[in-house]
Amino acid sequence: MKIDLHVHSKHSTRPSQWFLQKLGCPESFTEPRRLYDIAKARGMDMVTIADHNTINGALEIAHLPDAFISEEITSYFPEDRCKIHVLALDINEAIHADIQKVRENVFELAPYLREKGIVHVAAHPLYGVNDKLTVEHFEKMLLLFENFEINGTRDAFQNDILRAILAGLASEDIERLSVAHDLEPAFEAPWIKRLTGGSDDHSSLNIASMYTEVPGAANLPEFLSGLRGGRARPAGRPSHPKAMAINLYAIAYQFYKSKFNFAKYVDKDLFLKFVDRFLSGNPEEKTGMVFKARTFFSGMGRSGGSVKPGASLNDLFRGKAWELINEDKRFHAQARQGLSRDVCLEQEWFRFVTQVSDKVLSHFTSHLFDQVRGANFFDIFQCVGSAGALYTVLAPYFVAYTVFTKDRGFCRRVAERFGVGVPDESGAVRGKGHGGARRPGRARMAHFTDTLSEVNGVALTLRMHLDMAGKHGKHLTIVTCGQEGDLPGEGVMNFKAVGEYRLEEYPTQKFSYPPFLEMLEYVYEQGFTLLHSATPGPVGLAALVIARILKLPIHATYHTAIPQYARLLTGDDAMEELMWRYVVWYYNQMDAVFVPSASTGEELKAHGVAPEKIRTYPRGVDVERFHPAKRNGFLAKRGVAGGVTLLYVGRISREKNLHHLADAFRALSAERADVNLVVVGDGPYLEEMRQSLADTRSLFTGCLDGEDLAGAYASSDLFVFPSSTDTFGNVVLEAQASGLPVVVSDQGGPCENVIPGITGVIVPDMDARGLETVLRDMVSDPDRLRRMGEAARASMEGRSFDAAFLGAWDLYKAAS
Repeated sequence: MKIDLHVHSKHSTRPSQWFLQKLGCPESFTEPRRLYDIAKARGMDMVTIADHNTINGALEIAHLPDAFISEEITSYFPEDRCKIHVLALDINEAIHADIQKVRENVFELAPYLREKGIVHVAAHPLYGVNDKLTVEHFEKMLLLFENFEINGTRDAFQNDILRAILAGLASEDIERLSVAHDLEPAFEAPWIKRLTGGSDDHSSLNIASMYTEVPGAANLPEFLSGLRGGRARPAGRPSHPKAMAINLYAIAYQFYKSKFNFAKYVDKDLFLKFVDRFLSGNPEEKTGMVFKARTFFSGMGRSGGSVKPGASLNDLFRGKAWELINEDKRFHAQARQGLSRDVCLEQEWFRFVTQVSDKVLSHFTSHLFDQVRGANFFDIFQCVGSAGALYTVLAPYFVAYTVFTKDRGFCRRVAERFGVGVPDESGAVRGKGHGGARRPGRARMAHFTDTLSEVNGVALTLRMHLDMAGKHGKHLTIVTCGQEGDLPGEGVMNFKAVGEYRLEEYPTQKFSYPPFLEMLEYVYEQGFTLLHSATPGPVGLAALVIARILKLPIHATYHTAIPQYARLLTGDDAMEELMWRYVVWYYNQMDAVFVPSASTGEELKAHGVAPEKIRTYPRGVDVERFHPAKRNGFLAKRGVAGGVTLLYVGRISREKNLHHLADAFRALSAERADVNLVVVGDGPYLEEMRQSLADTRSLFTGCLDGEDLAGAYASSDLFVFPSSTDTFGNVVLEAQASGLPVVVSDQGGPCENVIPGITGVIVPDMDARGLETVLRDMVSDPDRLRRMGEAARASMEGRSFDAAFLGAWDLYKAAS
């Protein structure tokens, strides 16, 4: 015999979720008779309704065959009013009336139910109904109740931990808890617990998704006897935030469908018909000939998706939904023909909402970038307001993931108290004395970035971090979007972009729009304990919102002088100011902000980033890969022979002050015929720089990596890095590790990695004339170049990448 012991009708009085409160909806809108029919259709042998503190719904179906009366009781721990829900099965009106008299105190309710011989169950015991539940309350439940529920609205994580705890209980555990709480259990063998299953459905979508089965029971007395005798077993599937979200959508839809009586319009509109399939509880309803004919002859299945310029969010969302339903053959067939039994409603609805929201978000984001580039401030605020409206549309998912995440945190604390591991990556949970489950305290970091396949310092650093994490057993995953080309095989999650934006001033720079709901789901499923953002771009914004939804700590690293780049690329001081406002806002949302240099930290503080958030983290270099011993004639094979060789490595763009380097080298070449300039890298300034140095001893190698890059460093004599906008400059460390003295600007982070006059020279007020003077002095003194190169190598010996990574990892954990 199979019975879903936990189903709610429209008579349920439980307080609504936040989203439903905002919409003014009740939590359930299911008629009792309809609920009965659905439960029977889904294979339940008997049907009961367990509304909150009322039996009105159960009484409406009590006259039907195979129906009985139950109730979900809201009770309290009297010391702090912590709520607890208790299912009372097979009761009558007199019992219900008595329950209302004692339900305020769980220490009075439980004895009453035992005295009357009423089968009762602690419902969802690891779920804090009013956010007051503690481990101590759960321990008292173990002394008060024999039956515990595997709940259909809770995920496998919570249910599996409950199973493991109850299965691992021993007599000594109960004795310890009885002494600790001064509470004597009132039943035999109190360490033996029994499990039931119930869907806890509020919308009619998930009835019988979880139920209780007693093999061999032929009627209700035999079913309850089997439950008392330990022969009952929960069956069905656990929930997920996606299931909770579709329930919230469904409750709101059913409420407004009834309130505004728009059922009559459903068969006249393909979009409404599609929504009704998923949210009304009738996914398999057959389509009438009138609807089929109307959609065929009027073309409703092919029109309605056009979006006018300046459309409201509602119009845009509806238009994009029309567009998607007609593009996606499966969605189109579901709207016209209904959903088959094997379709998972929450998965398919998630696919639909994800794709529609991606289309809308891509539209808004591109429009926002256009307004930012044009400094159209009024339109910028209008775009931001629309994004806020989109947030409200997606609120059911945000609410659901927040609730489930909070529950997981509590479950981890309970698991630690009872010596039970939390689910590992395979989903398994080990009981007492078993290894293999994930250690609750182990840090699991997701590092979000807009760049990984490109050739730049941020991407290089992240790749090195990934290597070091694998080497030292740290759990690090790089989360990115829209990356192309060669990516590390493991430890990277590269989402497919839903759109992109390219700057006209900088065509090689693109911003990829991430699929936000998919990214949220991924972070939740992976169980990360810390998020870290390497970017304030679209991926970094997604990380920030995800951290807020999942209540996770989030840090950020300030790698790039974005405001200065914005001014250099656009020539607009107002754009620099706008970018500073955004940068300060973004980094002030972080729990901690890591900067590569003291000067970068001071700059952020001066513009308004909270000083207490800023931390300087150690940076290292691969001292084995970059080594003077790699001086192997690499450049000679490419035509660079004799004289003194200057080297630049990095992006070839004007904001790196490469026009100053080109002017300085051209002037130096006019005086000396024995100087060479090697430029390694690629970028938008490459062709212009190549042309400006066409009559000099210059070599442009393009991008190099591996041993070729190490050979280029070690085969040169002096490293020149004129940028004044870099926050750190990995290449400055790599050059010194390779035995090269360096020449850098006095602005930005690179100068903090040079010992002036010992390992290199710092140029004040970097320009072509000042740089030319320094280069002339350096190339005229070979002994000085040699001494500085040796000192540079020595200064890098203690800055291995391993030591820097482990130091940074400890800082990340400490800041959490």
